[in-house]
Amino acid sequence: MARPAYLIACSVILCALALPAAAQSVYPTGTTVYDPERAWNGYTVLTPLSTPAVVVIDMNGNVVKEWDDYDNAPGGPARILPGGVVVAARNTRPPHQESLELVQRDFEGNLIWQFSRNEQVETRDGETVWAARQHHDWQRPDFPAGYYSPEAAPASEGGTTLMLTHTNRVVPAVSGVVLEDDRIIEVSWDGEILWEWVASDHIDEFGFADDAREVIRAAGAFNRARGSFDWFHINSATYLGPNAWFDAGDERFAPDNVIISSREASVVAIIARDDGRVVWRIGPDFRESEETRAIGQIIGQHQAHVIPKGLPGEGNVLIFDNGGSAGYGFDTPIAPNGRGALARATSRVVEIDPVTLERVWTYAAAGFFSTNISGAQRLPNGNTLVTSGAPGRLFEVTREGDIVWEYIYPRFEPRNAVYRSYRLPYDWIPQLDAPVERAVTPPPLGEFRVP
Repeated sequence: MARPAYLIACSVILCALALPAAAQSVYPTGTTVYDPERAWNGYTVLTPLSTPAVVVIDMNGNVVKEWDDYDNAPGGPARILPGGVVVAARNTRPPHQESLELVQRDFEGNLIWQFSRNEQVETRDGETVWAARQHHDWQRPDFPAGYYSPEAAPASEGGTTLMLTHTNRVVPAVSGVVLEDDRIIEVSWDGEILWEWVASDHIDEFGFADDAREVIRAAGAFNRARGSFDWFHINSATYLGPNAWFDAGDERFAPDNVIISSREASVVAIIARDDGRVVWRIGPDFRESEETRAIGQIIGQHQAHVIPKGLPGEGNVLIFDNGGSAGYGFDTPIAPNGRGALARATSRVVEIDPVTLERVWTYAAAGFFSTNISGAQRLPNGNTLVTSGAPGRLFEVTREGDIVWEYIYPRFEPRNAVYRSYRLPYDWIPQLDAPVERAVTPPPLGEFRVP
């Protein structure tokens, strides 16, 4: 059980003297802030980056369930279905950032379903195996992109699975080297591939300027260990789901269309299921229109998705805008090779009306920065659960910017980064007894003293 701890203002020398050699840290871990009256209470599901497990905690930071033997960081977020059924990625394929299979188990860990027969690949040990080559994201059609909606009741068996995968190919229109291309597939419960879409087939639809195309063609980020160029690097892909825009007749927002996020290009786009066209896009250059200039440049973003029906802000696009560096082209002194010229050392969460492109809500604060991974979830009470992944910090924030729950992942193995997290109601895991909720109030830093 992770117990609350608080940041102690002291010099490096004093800290070193006060702590045993095995614990040279005063960084707070566990639940550090919790207001039960203002938070949306439930279980929080974590996909840690270094720990091979799916972790469920209560609001006070107690680990109440853990499924181990999952290497789900390359495969993206674990999801828990109603009834305590877990689906997550297993068996990584280093040095590639991908998993060999997606696996579904019941609460006790018994196998229900698995998928691996996408492509045959060679492992680092020279063995040829079937692999899903799945990375970063996956989704079931009846599972909300935002992880929970009071209007959704996902089935635990049957149906299809949308899966973000890799495929290696040479596409002269993109570059002369081997691409580790993003390929989105939809598979049946029996493992049949029913639909596919490949990013490089649509490079002309992503709004790249001529200088950006030249930078991509030069393949300056060719990965010699992988023998390929991860040129687009999609990090999320989900169905739009039911929404008012489509109900009003806007075909771009058909519920089975897919919204994607490209970290390398700083592009968020919607793909039509009928022919794969890009029917909606923001980025890569947010100077493109008056509306996108008002949004502000998005850089290296993660988990772009449409807020599900039944939640405040439903139909709007919610994005974790990481900052860091990304983008192709954009001639600046900090990126003489044209890569990573877009740079910002702060993060923000943005909510955008996808029709008017109005920026509806933004969360940004001093010290809030995660250069990679991360995500955000709209909760039924209007709060937003934010995963600031690189520092392993999760927090629930109100529309006004007040933090009503905060948790720091305590396992540094070797680092405490969390790929993504999300909140579920207690009754989605009926095998567990609902916990007692106890408020956690940090002491004023100006008054706190070491005993």
